[in-house]
Amino acid sequence: MTVIDISPSVMQFLLAFIVVAPLLGALAALLPAPPGLRGRNPDQAVLRHGVTVTGAVLVAAIVLAAGFDHDHPATMQATTDISWIPALDVRIHLGIDGISLPLLVLTALLTFLCALYSYFKLPAGPSPRAFVALVLVLESGTLATFAVLDLLLFFLAFEMVLFPMYFLIARWGGDQRQAAAWKFILYTLLGSVVMLLGLLLIGLKSGTFDMVALATDNGRGLTTSVQVIAVLAIGLGLAVKTPMWPLHSWLPDAHTAAPTVGSVLLAGVLLKMGTYGFVRILLPVAPDGMRTFAPYLAAFAVVGIVYGSLACLALARPGAKGDLKRLIAYSSVGHMGFVLLGIATMTPTGVNGALFANIAHGLITGLLFFLVGAVKDRYGTADLDTLAGATGAALYGRAPRLGALLAFAAVASLGLPGLAGFWGEMLTLFGAYSPAEGLSRPAFRTFMAIGAFGTLLTAAYMLIVVRRVCMGEHAPHSRLSPDEQPQQAPRTADGPQPSGTAGSQPSGAAGSPSLETAGPRTATTPQLADIHPYEAAAWTPLVALTVLAGLWPAVLLGLTDPAVQQLLAGGKS
Repeated sequence: MTVIDISPSVMQFLLAFIVVAPLLGALAALLPAPPGLRGRNPDQAVLRHGVTVTGAVLVAAIVLAAGFDHDHPATMQATTDISWIPALDVRIHLGIDGISLPLLVLTALLTFLCALYSYFKLPAGPSPRAFVALVLVLESGTLATFAVLDLLLFFLAFEMVLFPMYFLIARWGGDQRQAAAWKFILYTLLGSVVMLLGLLLIGLKSGTFDMVALATDNGRGLTTSVQVIAVLAIGLGLAVKTPMWPLHSWLPDAHTAAPTVGSVLLAGVLLKMGTYGFVRILLPVAPDGMRTFAPYLAAFAVVGIVYGSLACLALARPGAKGDLKRLIAYSSVGHMGFVLLGIATMTPTGVNGALFANIAHGLITGLLFFLVGAVKDRYGTADLDTLAGATGAALYGRAPRLGALLAFAAVASLGLPGLAGFWGEMLTLFGAYSPAEGLSRPAFRTFMAIGAFGTLLTAAYMLIVVRRVCMGEHAPHSRLSPDEQPQQAPRTADGPQPSGTAGSQPSGAAGSPSLETAGPRTATTPQLADIHPYEAAAWTPLVALTVLAGLWPAVLLGLTDPAVQQLLAGGKS
């Protein structure tokens, strides 16, 4: 069944367009705009170009999803297979199934929303041309990662996203951006070198780099020792990108320093590339090697769940001077731990839960980083003590819609039933209760219990954040001192804010107007700008999809389950 009937040749073209168009758009962004498209200034033209290209890619992704045969989601569709390097049997092989299609659409959606948000709220930094070009290169590499079906092409696409993200952090980030960017690139590059060795080992030992042929063979052409070495090498590279504890330490620094859209893309898209590699490559190609390492992967996953939650609780406590962006980053370590736990079970239930949690995390954490960026713009800081201690009313009294939306995203993140975050975590825990044959059931049930305890910790720190940021803490004095008065970002008319203009200055910079109105300073609650129209446009799709996936999980599970069943070659459900 398809929503609309599209010929195979058109489906092929759509998938190729989705992968290549952002790269061509990045090249065009660096060229001078034609005279008729310059608008009020060149900066506006290039920002509009970014919105146009990402919008076209999103439309193509939606049409591709509409033309996808939902009755056969385990079959590779929209395939292109062209010989590229005959000597190594490397081919330009593209295709999508029920596993990759949701990630493809999620990437296109988040990148478009980031481009739209940046059109009105460009982060302070160098040329907008470079910013738009980097975002488009990042999108192309991520989309290619989910669409290619050749091991070497997968590696090239996997690496393609590293340098754009490095420059987005290093040139458009906040405090400590250079150190955070270097830490990000060094961790990921070192992991990628090891991963490449594992990919070459599989390709040379099996005689092919074709991921479909390797998955069909299901490891029969590889000895157990080769599979173990390949899983260790490839798994390390993927674990860094996921990130898995204890290889996660680059993530909080990168998120804290990155601009808002950089954090959204990093959490919503880039982290999914690592877990996708586990599902697409290691589970079907090296099942014996995965079975050897599955208990260790699960153990690291549950440690990450608890560790991430405890780190968030430490940041959320009064007096800790915790950064809200850093707290959300640590929460991602815990959430991705659930994804890894589901993969480690090697069951259809657990892997489906992992894929569902992947999508849910992209929607919810992407929304959280958008909201934290908006709060930081208004207050001039993301310090939790400042946000909570500024006034007893805090967000609920100053910007009620923004406060309500932050509370919604927080309860979605803690896994409230009826929202997207619930199903992924529940299915991974069910998968851990009854793991695949050959895995220790007592061990995995212990992991399940630890993971379930992690959900309680997640609820604890998220509710603390909501109470402190949205409700605030009453000041001990009736009057607010100057240091307690937060600063509001400069208010300008909605429109692009290119680098070098007043609208692109960091919030809280010198010259920013105070939230106070004229007159003597009192404890009266100063108002903040509530949700702007462009913010509502960027955030509404994420809210709607979070609710839709929570109330109708079959939309996703109907796509992923047949593909996972086939991928696992009859694994226990």
